[in-house]
Amino acid sequence: MDRESAYWISKLNLQKHPEGGYFIESYKSEELVNISKYDEPRHVCTAIYYLLEGDDFSSFHIMKSDEIWHFYIGSRLTLYIIEPNGRLRLVRLGHNIDKGHTIQATVKSGCWFAAAVDNHNSYSLVGCTVSPGFDYKDWKLGDMKTLTKLFPQHKSLITKYTRPSSYHIS
Repeated sequence: MDRESAYWISKLNLQKHPEGGYFIESYKSEELVNISKYDEPRHVCTAIYYLLEGDDFSSFHIMKSDEIWHFYIGSRLTLYIIEPNGRLRLVRLGHNIDKGHTIQATVKSGCWFAAAVDNHNSYSLVGCTVSPGFDYKDWKLGDMKTLTKLFPQHKSLITKYTRPSSYHIS
């Protein structure tokens, strides 16, 4: 852990996340919404701070809600998004717009996605906004075997960015 990432982890009171990295919920709307694809009402919107450092990564996962990623500080981060049809989309989150970075990106519901810091000697601090709001019931970590069967053309990427099924955060 470098000094800058340790600073943000401490100052923002970030905790380990089950998919990798560190996070803390920074916002949860008071208002609830009822939408038929959810088993019960959800908060209209939630947001987190999320930090990845070095060789750590956000393991492939899927959600029922759309998620908007916002780049704040640190090194460029890549989102690896596998759409339901199998198309792979790479999004570079960072500050250098002239080099093709974007400071905000949306991952649509139903896509499998992972993320990693491009400079393994650094970190990325981002924000993630989810609407309807995040609920662990609507989130699922990817299983390497299952994902490889679904998307054999992305086997090397899935292998690189999927944690063993025995991986747990307590």
